[in-house]
This record gives sequence, structure tokens and C-alpha cells, in this order.
Amino acid sequence: MITASNDYPKEIVLMASNEETDHILGFESSTDIKKLIKQAKEVLDKNWTGKFTKPTSGLYPHQWSWDSCFIAIGYAHYNQERAEKELRHLFSGQWNNGMVPQIVFNSDDEDTDYFPGTDFWQTSCSPNAPGEPDTSGICQPPVHATALLLLLENAKDAEKAERLARELFPKIKAWHDYLYRERDPLNEDLVYVRHPWESGQDNSPVWDQVLKRMDLEEQDKPDYERTDTKHVDTAVRPTDFSYDRYIYLVNYFRDRNYDENEIYRDGCPFLVQDILFNSLLCRANRDLARIAGWLGKDALPFHERALKTAKAVNNKLWDEEDGIYISYDLRADQHISGHSLAGFLPLYAHIPSPSRARRLFDYLDTGSFCELDESCFAIPTYDRRREEYTPKKYWRGPIWINLNWLLYHGLTNYGRQRYQHYIKQSIIYLINMSGFYEYYSPENGDGYGSKDFSWSAALFLDIIGLKRIELKDEM
Repeated sequence: MITASNDYPKEIVLMASNEETDHILGFESSTDIKKLIKQAKEVLDKNWTGKFTKPTSGLYPHQWSWDSCFIAIGYAHYNQERAEKELRHLFSGQWNNGMVPQIVFNSDDEDTDYFPGTDFWQTSCSPNAPGEPDTSGICQPPVHATALLLLLENAKDAEKAERLARELFPKIKAWHDYLYRERDPLNEDLVYVRHPWESGQDNSPVWDQVLKRMDLEEQDKPDYERTDTKHVDTAVRPTDFSYDRYIYLVNYFRDRNYDENEIYRDGCPFLVQDILFNSLLCRANRDLARIAGWLGKDALPFHERALKTAKAVNNKLWDEEDGIYISYDLRADQHISGHSLAGFLPLYAHIPSPSRARRLFDYLDTGSFCELDESCFAIPTYDRRREEYTPKKYWRGPIWINLNWLLYHGLTNYGRQRYQHYIKQSIIYLINMSGFYEYYSPENGDGYGSKDFSWSAALFLDIIGLKRIELKDEM
């Protein structure tokens, strides 16, 4: 365990109890934070393709949906043109049925060894696929309205940002319409994901019980060659057992021409009402309502959707015994017992009542995740007291900047400033110590996965208040 007197800086413990100040994590001068700002921008420059920003070189050479939204949020503070290009290029891959795909493939990078690539997805078999650009056949969490709203709020050229908003508003509306029309067959105002990759938390222990139920015969196992382990240490990546099932599901969708009705009706083995996905959809509806108001459009339908989904999350996905939100396995018709950081993120969508928010915080502020007085790194993605937890394996415990960013803003809704400041300081400390990595060990702060990771850089720029720092420099 890390203590303030050992590996962990004493400043982070002392400052956690203070009011918000301009002194960040005990840096001796503003030069230090400016150095990190410069490095963050260099990461984004390195990964910029001229059309969009790769998550990182090597392992992720294409455009990922929720990555690009987080990246656009960072760009919105200092490079509006790139933020707009980022979102426009992403929506160039939107399907005719409204789905925003998980990946828009980079046609300029023909030498990539990324798997599964366009030849494996074969999305052209679907009449809904755009044809050009090539895309994957699944989606990722809906943070697109949120990204557009933050771009509107931070844009230096308000007129230009409003033009983008008018262009993307109907596309985002169509995206939300698709989710409620195609992914909510029970009309519960909760949508399902049909692949772990759609959740954004690919290798979370939450999916273990669902994947184990997929008892594949030898002839059902797809023939493929992994390439992810050529770029990143095998020890931190998903197992072959999990990957077999990931690829089996892609085969399953392709064999049904990505027809949502067939996928659901034929008994797709992975159908989960995911707590993170639905929380972000609820928040996205609220943000789309604000964009509608900004553009002089009727905001009421989006407010109503947000309220209905919030109610459904509270009614179906709350675990009263443990005081956390959990996902629901539609195929097994039962809750999924794993406790991940995602279970606290209904706070971001302002879903819990004050009493439930207190229950959530009572669980969060323990050794299972990160107790303030314990001086730990904030916040691991999985309950540290459970046997499935591991500090450095992909999504099974490490700290991810994006989920901590969501929690940071979610705590704003419930007045938990002390914990909020602690998360902010922890993010800055991890980046200062290890660099802009894909994720970090909660045990010692080491960076894992890919280096020079774009959303880590972009969300760092947002959470430090880049615009506020730059305005002070101009004074």
C-alpha cells in the first residue's frame, strides 16, 4: 500500500482538504504545469492525421468514436478548427440507420496491421453502412452531444461553432434515435450493448460471467491472428479466451448483415444493459437538450428522454444491498455482480437521489476504490478487494483518465469538492510522474498500455482549466 511518507507525495494528501487553489500538486512554479501543457499538445500533434486524431501510434491507427469526443473536448480549449474536424470526420462514418460506429478506418494508412480490420468486418454487407469511409459494425458510448456542447461553450469563434452545431444536431439526434429504436426492444428506456467493445471497457471483469456462458465448440472458434500483443505486453492485454469471444461476436453480426432485429431475435449471447453506456446516454440527452435550446429548437423531447432513462436506471440498475449501480444481462435475465468504477458514473448524469449519492460516496471512499485518508492513487476501475482485480491488466483495475474525468465532473453535481480536488491532483501527479499513458497502476502510478495516448492528453488540458491558465498569462 502506498503511503504519503513513502512513494506518494505528501502534497496530494494535504491539498485534498483545501479549497480549490491555483497551486496544483505542490509544483514549485507555473513553469512545471506549462511544461505538461506543452507535452500534452505535442502528444495531440503527434497523433493528428490532418483529418482526425489517432488514440496513439501503433496499436490504434484509426479513429475511435468516444476517443475522438474526449479529444475534441481537449482541442476545444485551444484549437477549435481541429475539434470541429475531429467531430465532422467521425460523423462522416455514421450509418444510414443513425449508428455512429466504434471505428472509422484510416484509408490513408494502408500498412497498418490492426485487427480486426475492414476485411474482417465487411460492413458493406449491410445496407445501412456508409460505404465510404469504411467502419466497424458496432458502436461506443454516446458522448457526442457532450463533446459538441463543450465545444460550443469553449469556442473562440462562436459563429463557426454554431454552424457546426446546426450541422451535427440532426446527426446526433439520429444517433440517439437509433439507440432507443434498435437497442431497446423491451421499451424500458434502457439500451443494450452487444459486444464488450461497445461498452468502452473491453476487458472489464464485469463481462466475465457473460463470456464464460458463451461455451464455444472448437468449430465455433474463429480463425484469426491477434496483432494487439505485437504492440503492447501480452501480460496486460485480454486473454485468448476473451478474444475468441470478441471475434466470435463480430462473426455473428457479420453473418446477419449487421441487422439489429436479426441479431436480437436470433439470440445474440451478449446483450447487456450497461450502466456506463446508459448513464452517458442520459447525460447526452440532457446536453442535446441544451444544444437544442442554444439553436432555438424544441428541447423538451430530449429532456423527457433523459428523465425516462434516469428513472429506468434507478429502477432497474441500482443494487440496494451494496450501494452501487450495476449492469443487467438480458440473455440471462439477471444483474451482473461485478463492481466497477462505472457503477458510480450515474453521478455524471445526475441520476441518483441525494440519499443514493451518499451511499455511492460511502462505497467510493473506502479501500475498495480510494479512501481519501489512505493517500492512494485515484481512482482504480475495479473494486480492489475483489479477486478479479489486477493493477495493470487492461480494464481490470488500472486507472483510466477518462473515467476519472467523468467522475470528477459527476461529483460536481453533489458538492463533493474535496474528493473532486483529490481526483484532479491525482491525474496531474500520474501524468507528471509517468507521462501520457493509456492507463496507470493504482499501486505505484506506473504507466501501462500505449504511450502518448491522446485522450489522456486532451482530458488533462480540460481538467486543469487550460483556458483559465492561458488567460492569466495574458494579464
